[in-house]
Amino acid sequence: MSSKYDAIVIGGGISGLSAAKLLDESGLSVVVLEARDRVGGRTFTIRNKQVHYVDVGGAYVGPTQNRILRIAKQLGIQTYKVNVSQRLIQHVKGKSYPFSGAFPSTWNPLAILDYNHLWRTIDAMGKEIPVDAPWDAPHAEEWDKMSVKDFIEKVCWTTAVRRFAHVFVNVNNTVEPHQVSALWFLWYVKLCGGTNRMFSVTNGGQERKFVGGAGQISEKMMECLKGRVKLESPVIRIDQTGDTVLVETLNHEIYEGRFIISAIPPGLTTKIHYNPELPVLRNQLIQRLPMGSVIKCMVYYKEAFWRKMDFCGSMIMEDEEAPIGITLDDTKPDGSAPAIMGFILARKASRLANLSKEERKRRICELYAKALGTEEALNPVHYEEKDWCKEQYSGGCYTCYFPPGIMTQFGRVIREPVGRIYFAGTETATQWSGYMEGAVQAGERAAREILCSLGKISKWEIWKPEPESADVPALPFPTTFWERNLPSVQGFLRFLGCSAVFTSAAAVGVLACKKGLLVRS
Repeated sequence: MSSKYDAIVIGGGISGLSAAKLLDESGLSVVVLEARDRVGGRTFTIRNKQVHYVDVGGAYVGPTQNRILRIAKQLGIQTYKVNVSQRLIQHVKGKSYPFSGAFPSTWNPLAILDYNHLWRTIDAMGKEIPVDAPWDAPHAEEWDKMSVKDFIEKVCWTTAVRRFAHVFVNVNNTVEPHQVSALWFLWYVKLCGGTNRMFSVTNGGQERKFVGGAGQISEKMMECLKGRVKLESPVIRIDQTGDTVLVETLNHEIYEGRFIISAIPPGLTTKIHYNPELPVLRNQLIQRLPMGSVIKCMVYYKEAFWRKMDFCGSMIMEDEEAPIGITLDDTKPDGSAPAIMGFILARKASRLANLSKEERKRRICELYAKALGTEEALNPVHYEEKDWCKEQYSGGCYTCYFPPGIMTQFGRVIREPVGRIYFAGTETATQWSGYMEGAVQAGERAAREILCSLGKISKWEIWKPEPESADVPALPFPTTFWERNLPSVQGFLRFLGCSAVFTSAAAVGVLACKKGLLVRS
């Protein structure tokens, strides 16, 4: 005996639940099948007496992420700003260098030119890439064959900037540069609004968090669906051979629907048996999209001692032996539960995965003590962590990535329906892919595709634009004349000739720094 619905949503993360919410509000009967014993997917809020609440998964939100902000507001969930009111730290070669703004500063004139050229190049190349069809970019095949490591070596001339570029990829994509297509990386950055918007806290992707935790968003959407979210229901079979679609779960429950929305990471869809089989390109695509690797770690202290030292708690760690790549202050908005959040990323997540929790905590505290220059960091009162690589129903975090050559060969089918199966999930988004914002966009787009197929809306309404949040407006990132016009290191060498490089470069660099012309904030 099967239960009949207009739509069956596979996956109870933000994408699946936002799809189900929209369909329900449009008058369709819907059920959500979630494999875990909780909703939220790659967002997960832990609650206990030591921390009150903490996001061990997706947490950050900022300007231009208007859909997730709209849903949170509808559900009565407020945001607060992440603290960056004091100095940040760049920790490299065992030494700490305080700075302000989104990106570290330098007095090396060649590095100044190199940093500026790197960000300018990433953003300029991204302008060529269509957000909904990166495989159609003019240089798509050339860039897709290139790894990001190749791209960095081609664009960057100084060791300092190459090293930071590797950290930038680790932090934003939880993967190593040699594993990733340059086309996919450039597209991903563009979808986040460019290098400044993606990497910044103030006015950027990490500006805010949700009071009470991001997990509330899924939990409250589940409440809105009033019992139509079925937990511990992993889908193992989809049969489209009849007049309706039959979906079977691991505990042999059968659900019957007119449409399916798959809102799980592409790689996890390989766990499902399909009848008829998936089309060739879709089947090949889902075999080739690995997930990133990250362990999210929160160290709690008696007090936020770093603030007394005029540090905000945000640190960029570039040393190979450092377990953490980047940190942010994770203290609650009322000042309670002082904490530093850090990510163990990519190769380091794999390297440290087999250590005990206590050993990871010890190494992290030793790193913080060294970077902050105080033994207070050695005395935490509590520690929380989440290794997303262990999650069988995520496979990793933050998102899947495209290795070189995959996007142009197989990528164009990522959103294409297969019969009555439509595809959501943040990986299919065309804005903020990999983020909660991308999850909402993808879920609502898949829901509107179903509404369109039923004749309830026109096809022009599928990609409905989202008005800007009145509460979290986006400010522009103005660039200076020098940021727009300074040459690359290579161009500078060609123009001046090697004999005059060091004198002339130093003069330009020192002048620009003194005038504040190269500050990115």
